[in-house]
Amino acid sequence: MIIYYKLTLLTLVLSFHQQGKDLYIFYAVPHSRPYMVLLQMNSAGGQRAHCAGFLLNEDFVMTAAHCQAESYTALLGVHNVNSNSEIQRISVEQPFPHKNFNQTSLKNDVMLLKLSSKAKFSENVKPIPLASHDDGTLPKSCILSGWGRTDKNNKYMSPTLMETSITLIDNKKCAMENFYCSQGDTAPSVGDAGGPLVCEDGKAYGVISSAVTPHSGGPDIIGFTKIPESTETQHHVCIRPAD
Repeated sequence: MIIYYKLTLLTLVLSFHQQGKDLYIFYAVPHSRPYMVLLQMNSAGGQRAHCAGFLLNEDFVMTAAHCQAESYTALLGVHNVNSNSEIQRISVEQPFPHKNFNQTSLKNDVMLLKLSSKAKFSENVKPIPLASHDDGTLPKSCILSGWGRTDKNNKYMSPTLMETSITLIDNKKCAMENFYCSQGDTAPSVGDAGGPLVCEDGKAYGVISSAVTPHSGGPDIIGFTKIPESTETQHHVCIRPAD
C-alpha cells in the first residue's frame, strides 16, 4: 500500500508488490488504533497521494522519510475515510526527515512531522509510546494497520482501516541495515508506508518502509525501519528539516 509521491522512487525493488490476493484481511475495530494518522500528501499541481503515520504526542507525527510531498495534511481520528465525524484535519508546519536518510536504499527511512496546531486528545485520538532501545531480541507478534490497497486489482485505498498480524524474521542483512523484517502471506501494500509496527506490548517498534523480492523467490521481505533510540521530538535529534 505504499504510494510514492515522486516518480523517481517508483522502482520494482522499493515498491510493495501485490500477490494477487487480499493483503489486509481483517477490518480493524473502529477507533481501536487511535494513534493512526492518515497523511494526505499534496503537490503544487494539485495531485494527492497518501501515506500513513502515527501520533507521538500533541505536536508530532512519525512517518516514513520517503513519503515526500510539497505539503501535508494529517487526518486524526479516522476509521472510515468517508465519514467526516470528529476527524481532526491539521496541516503540517514542517517535516523533519532523518538526517542520514538514503533515498536509494531507504536506510533510516523515518521522518517527524511538526503539526501546525496541537492535536486534541480524545477516545479516538491518542499517541502511541515508542519501544525502548533494541536489545537484539525480536518481539513475538506484531500488528500492521492502514488504509492502503487490499488487492492488486483495486486502484484505490481502502476506505476503512484494516489490520493484520505478522511475525518478524531473524535476518542478518535486515539487522545490519537497521530494519525489522517480516516475510509471509500477509504484508502491507500501496498506501501503507509510514504506518507503525506495533508489537505485543502495544508500543511502536518500527515504521513501514519497503519491500524487496528475494533472488531465490518466495514472498517479498518487508522492511520496517527501526525507530532511532535518540528520537526526541522536542529537539529533533537525528532529524533535520526537509529541503
